[in-house]
Amino acid sequence: MAAKKTQSKPKTKSKAPGELRLRGKIAVVTGGSRGIGQAIARALAGEGCTVIITGRGKSALSRSATRVSRKGHGRGKVVPLVCDVRDPDAVAALFAKVKQRFRKLDLLINNAGVSQEPTPVEETSLELWHEMLDTNLTGTFLCTRAALPLMRSGATIINNLSAAAKQVFPKFAAYTAAKTGAYGFTLSLREELMPRGIRVTALMPGATATDIWDQIMPNAPREKMMNVESTAQAVLYAVLLPPNANLSELLLTPTAGVL
Repeated sequence: MAAKKTQSKPKTKSKAPGELRLRGKIAVVTGGSRGIGQAIARALAGEGCTVIITGRGKSALSRSATRVSRKGHGRGKVVPLVCDVRDPDAVAALFAKVKQRFRKLDLLINNAGVSQEPTPVEETSLELWHEMLDTNLTGTFLCTRAALPLMRSGATIINNLSAAAKQVFPKFAAYTAAKTGAYGFTLSLREELMPRGIRVTALMPGATATDIWDQIMPNAPREKMMNVESTAQAVLYAVLLPPNANLSELLLTPTAGVL
């Protein structure tokens, strides 16, 4: 009786050092503990980039660094550094470490963000209002301000704003205010840094399947949403554009309606 043949899975081909398009580059990805931030870090590391990922929880951040390193096939180094982007002192300490260790910064991905439960304006507490603005708007400003002294011509800043930067969502006033504010900040920053050769892009993904939906809408149809890898690949595309190309916006939408 002939032996039954078994079909083995093809092995992932490792890239040669010369094929790593971000080799020698240094990136900071805020909110890198999970979801979109983790996927972006993995995409960058897969191209040989050294990626500093930040988050508020040390354990979650360490686990994320391990996953990114494993799935990035060890091509780029991953450095987890705890940082609360709402805290000016923590942000200053983060970028002081980046300067001391790497002397420069090529990529800043302002990804850290929080959302809210659907809440009418008249029921929106001042605490909720501050929570949305402190992370989604002020955190982006603080990290950008601290990063700029380390960035030179050819560097890139990508701010993850979400589709809420342009699309109206009732009962999400605080979140929408923070994201539209961050969009205005991004547009102004882009014009300011263009003469210095630093590119600034607004990333605006539509509904993406992450655990943030547990808070917003637990029964949302995640099978119709984009996955985090799609968003990460869009970021990689923007980062790898030729030096003379400047992409102002990346608006991503699912192929099927979600809400």
